[in-house]
Amino acid sequence: MEFRKNRRDEYQKLLYLQVENWNLMEELKNEAGEARNLNFLEEIIESDLASGKCESIMTRFPPEPNGYLHIGHAKSICLNFGLAKKYGGKTNLRFDDTNPVKEDTEYVDSIKEDIKWLGFEWENERYASDYFDQLYEWAEELIKKGLAYVDDQTQEEIRAGRGTVQTPGVESPYRNRSVEENLKLFREMRDGKYADGEKVLRAKIDMAHPNMLFRDPLMYRIIHASHHRTGDKWCIYPMYDYAHGQCDSIEHITHSICTLEFDVHRPLYDWFIEKLGIFPSHQYEFARLNLTYTVMSKRKLLELVKNHYVSGWDDPRMPTICGIRRRGYTPEAVRMFAEKVGVAKREQLIDLQLMEWCVRQDLNERSNRYMVVQDPVKVTITNWEPGKVEWFDAPLNPAAPEGPSRKVPFTGEVYIERADFMEEPPKKYFRLKPDGEVRLKYAYIVKCQEVVKDAEGNVTEIRCTYDPTSKPGAGEWRSVKGTIHWVSIEHAKEVELRLYDKLFTEPQMNSIPEGKDYKDYLNPDSLIVTKGYAEPALLEDKSGIAVQFERVGYFFKDPDSTEEHFVFNKTTALKDSFKF
Repeated sequence: MEFRKNRRDEYQKLLYLQVENWNLMEELKNEAGEARNLNFLEEIIESDLASGKCESIMTRFPPEPNGYLHIGHAKSICLNFGLAKKYGGKTNLRFDDTNPVKEDTEYVDSIKEDIKWLGFEWENERYASDYFDQLYEWAEELIKKGLAYVDDQTQEEIRAGRGTVQTPGVESPYRNRSVEENLKLFREMRDGKYADGEKVLRAKIDMAHPNMLFRDPLMYRIIHASHHRTGDKWCIYPMYDYAHGQCDSIEHITHSICTLEFDVHRPLYDWFIEKLGIFPSHQYEFARLNLTYTVMSKRKLLELVKNHYVSGWDDPRMPTICGIRRRGYTPEAVRMFAEKVGVAKREQLIDLQLMEWCVRQDLNERSNRYMVVQDPVKVTITNWEPGKVEWFDAPLNPAAPEGPSRKVPFTGEVYIERADFMEEPPKKYFRLKPDGEVRLKYAYIVKCQEVVKDAEGNVTEIRCTYDPTSKPGAGEWRSVKGTIHWVSIEHAKEVELRLYDKLFTEPQMNSIPEGKDYKDYLNPDSLIVTKGYAEPALLEDKSGIAVQFERVGYFFKDPDSTEEHFVFNKTTALKDSFKF
């Protein structure tokens, strides 16, 4: 266990240094005015446009509506829509709705919402089911050409008959049926004569082909289930490898961009288009996004939801787009992240901290600031006039000092963070200590005179005096080394804080040891619910983005909030938490 912990720590340090080095290189490039190189997809597109292979480009984003989109899909969305925008093209949104058992309009609606939230608009909203009639006609055409046949074998028999990488497959005993018999059986499949799994339609290619996908792949299977759009019109549904390329062709997609695991599918994609003699769409692959401390499998994410390891698809610990939105990530930060990750031809593992860095970069420029105390200890200012309230002006965002400000009430009793006081401090401790001074941010300098403890020795109250001449903007300015945040006890508003951390404890979730289950690495401290005391202006914030709790981190108001009970989700810390 200790070895594994050391290995994980070293790995984290390496990733952290990679991110820092990347940022430094980007800064040097920007200072030098150096243009960034084109990625390989941009090179292909520019070559195709220059050669006249295509006059304009058309891309598509083709999700299956069987779950919620995650951050990996966000990268693909940014890539497809971004390339089309850069080169004056268009992007279709096409739902790959070919499996009625797993698909639902709930997922369709969520996908559209996610894409719009990311800041993109599609040219046309299309569905694979829009083309079911055409796909069926093309299937009959392939049968007539002797390139498809109906197979009566079971799924297990078909799988066994495909052979292995080292051994060729075995031809189905039904492979040489006549065209007439195949047409008759395929039409009977369409008309509902047979049960699920009783027959399939297969392409007739080569059972000894070195690419296993060419060994007579399935084109249609029987599923007696109501479809979310076509109802009960169909009981046969096309397989992905058959439908995808033809749907691209119908829509004249010039650059069909997929993740790297589909590279072995590309020859089959081309085969169907060639045999049908239709518009020659072509597929290009890029490396999918893998993040540390994260799983991207829809199946695993669904399991987390169904077994209540998380509160739902939009749980802020989930890598789903609706989850990171609820956590307080911004679309600008996600687009920045996608750009910085770039486009690669090889699989890559990206440090989650790069995503968090992008979030901080965006929020630091735009978010409003407020003071919130999470672990309070009372400070009584003994020379303050009883009942007096003084209101200080504080900027909502120091990045825009001439912008709007907020009013912060100051009284003779305030809360400070317990961690901001120490009775026996080490050297270079610049927060509050016995006989020491600090500035209460935006307000006065106070000096600790007395510490009150309970019977167990816990500090319950710190008694201080304030220096009236230290008021900002008036009197005689003097500085002290420590400045801490605070809230007036009289005006403080109690809020619920949900402190989110990584969902998993292992950085390389895509390569966990054999015999281990991914759920073995769930982080028991991924959510801590506590409370805090906020200055009143926080509850009036209408910015719609995460705010900064000064000296703490960024927080986003959760939809669970009511007028009586405010809930804030921790978006990210002010800086990374690596310890060297």
